[in-house]
Amino acid sequence: MQPLIEWQAGTVTEIRPETPQTKSFTLALPKWTAHRPGQHYDVRLTAPDGYQTQRSYSIASAPEQVGELELTVERIPDGEVSPYLHDVLVPGDQLEVRGPIGGYFVWEVGLGGPLLLVAGGSGIVPLMAMLRHRAAQRATLPARLLYSSRVPDGVIYRSELVQLSDRDHALELFFTFTRQAPEGWTGYRRRIDEAMLTEVIRPFEERARVYVCGPTLLVETVANALVRMGLPTELIRTERFGPTGS
Repeated sequence: MQPLIEWQAGTVTEIRPETPQTKSFTLALPKWTAHRPGQHYDVRLTAPDGYQTQRSYSIASAPEQVGELELTVERIPDGEVSPYLHDVLVPGDQLEVRGPIGGYFVWEVGLGGPLLLVAGGSGIVPLMAMLRHRAAQRATLPARLLYSSRVPDGVIYRSELVQLSDRDHALELFFTFTRQAPEGWTGYRRRIDEAMLTEVIRPFEERARVYVCGPTLLVETVANALVRMGLPTELIRTERFGPTGS
């Protein structure tokens, strides 16, 4: 039986815009616990009248970021939690959180590679924790990221991803845009499909550990294509988000 994970009040130390619709929130935790990249935290809000609501958010930071937790949250206009985080929360405020939670959609350097990460929209968040962990460990195992976004300014962490790739030739990035591509763009301009996956995974053949995160349709499309391509199901891990981002 797993021990009970208690709620704790984290203090907001930084709020950083990532895209027009997403922000990253850094929290200092009094009872920090090292997580596994891919895990999540629950966030709970309590109204003055006692009404409570909570949501789960993937951890964006690497476990090497000791004492702190970073969550990247997309603003959902009719949501109960994300508008508060985006519009009300300021540095110095406290936020009630519980975690880390989850053990299926996780990857650590010790699990090995090669590593294929496939993201749609805000599905990049847990995959970013994996890439930050890989960089912090100075791992050299081959990794590729295929990231689908509707428009250029919807690419979360774009500058950091490019910096990671520039410093590490074993990490390769592939972007695809489904509505509008940057001016002069010569890369992919469509939803992720089997032909695209075949091109991206080719150097890894059928040995890659694959993590897919994003809207349900994207995740199912990618997972089914990978199985048809002969990738063993035990090497494919999936996590579904709401219908946004790709």
